[in-house]
Amino acid sequence: MDKKGKIIRRITLSYGLIVILANFCGILLPNVFRNNEMVMGNIDEWLRFLSDYRLQTEIPQYLVFAVPTILCIIYIYSKKSLESKIINCPIMYSALGTSGWIVYGIEEIIFITIALNLGYDLNVKAILYSSFVNIAMELIVTFTLSYFLTETINNKFVLPVFFPEGHLYKIKGVIHPSFLFLFIVNYFSVTLFPLIFLFVAYFTTIVSVGQTIETGVLIMLLVILIIGLIITFTFINYFDRPIKKLTERINMIKNGDYKTKVNIVVNNSLGELSDTINDMAESIEEKTQKIIDNQYSTIRNMAVMLASRDNTTGSHVINSSNCVAVFIEELKKYPEYSNYSDDYWNKLVYAAYLHDIGKNAVSDAVLKKEGKFTDEEYEEMKKHSAEGARLVLEIFKDIDDEELKTLCVNVAHYHHEKWNGQGYPEKISGENIPFEARIMALADVLDALVSKRQYKEGFGFDKSFGIIEESLGSHFDPKLGSIFIKCRSQLESLYKNNN
Repeated sequence: MDKKGKIIRRITLSYGLIVILANFCGILLPNVFRNNEMVMGNIDEWLRFLSDYRLQTEIPQYLVFAVPTILCIIYIYSKKSLESKIINCPIMYSALGTSGWIVYGIEEIIFITIALNLGYDLNVKAILYSSFVNIAMELIVTFTLSYFLTETINNKFVLPVFFPEGHLYKIKGVIHPSFLFLFIVNYFSVTLFPLIFLFVAYFTTIVSVGQTIETGVLIMLLVILIIGLIITFTFINYFDRPIKKLTERINMIKNGDYKTKVNIVVNNSLGELSDTINDMAESIEEKTQKIIDNQYSTIRNMAVMLASRDNTTGSHVINSSNCVAVFIEELKKYPEYSNYSDDYWNKLVYAAYLHDIGKNAVSDAVLKKEGKFTDEEYEEMKKHSAEGARLVLEIFKDIDDEELKTLCVNVAHYHHEKWNGQGYPEKISGENIPFEARIMALADVLDALVSKRQYKEGFGFDKSFGIIEESLGSHFDPKLGSIFIKCRSQLESLYKNNN
């Protein structure tokens, strides 16, 4: 904390001096009314009491400065994180800086009570009204002046040094002032405060000479206040809502949604910023799509690599992937599968290319053998499922697309599992088998049945679909299998077109 702590202490000391300066400014402004001879006649008994007990009344009034100072010190030495204290310092110091005026108001009430008990003939209503207005103005001036000065210094000099990379919203305990807050502060400081200032001057002048306030003046004041509110909230809507829309759009981009656009059609910087963000999203989407295409191209190339070792395996992964694509089009027609996105389905088609990637670890003697396997050879071949999952994890370790990675792993690892739990390598059953692996199993077996192998000729579609139908509920998910059988005409066309 040492070097950084010294800097922080200097910064907070500077901010503390600014708050004290703002409090002095708050004191000076209402003195315009207190020193007005016409006002003094109205509350001369009160002023006489303050003069008679000057020492007793003035010393406690220094609490206006003492209380905020103590509270600011307590805040800066609190257990909150150093980062949040640096960021929150302007708004916290400014808010705590106004606490003295609350204490001042309490003191006024206590002094009025004491004066009445001592026999002073006070106009309590006039004194309280005057005090309330003065304290309100003092508080507004104190907060507004100290906040804008300290916040400006913080944003321009302090935060860029301590947080050069930004990310302030990730720090816990940080107060984030909204546009609504900033415009309300602006309304009080720029619109309401001058009006109150002028009105009090007018009111005290009128009351001091024994006249009444004209109704027209009050109506005019009310109209001006309402117009000020309308203008303020119009500006809030003008800026706050577009900023919120832009923030939501940026968060969508952050979460991978590049298509949803934010339409802020205004001829100013906000409109330009909206168009820039939309253009940026389109550019990111285009570049992201190129990355995805490259990933998929890599997957296809791996299938080609398999084909270079074993023409049977290579054609099998391509054919079975095409079967998965046909099957998916049929599944999309069923409401129970509508929760799967198009992106999920597209990734599953490409994941199918890698379902047999584990065969790269199988020896040529076994992989290229003609005829049936021995028990030992079959056990070696069965290892390709778990080995495939391991290879996929190794290949995809630097890829951020977790969904694609999961699909590829599940399809490679579990496509030989059976609905009745008699498959391999994990012997899991039913819906414990990943959904995508159950889809892959059907496409995998169909291609194995209709295609020629070293140990058999290809079966016809009647026999192949008959075997699949007989295996529903034992080898295959019965529900998915029944839908797969409905794709027969499309699947037959697929193989006829490829031959």
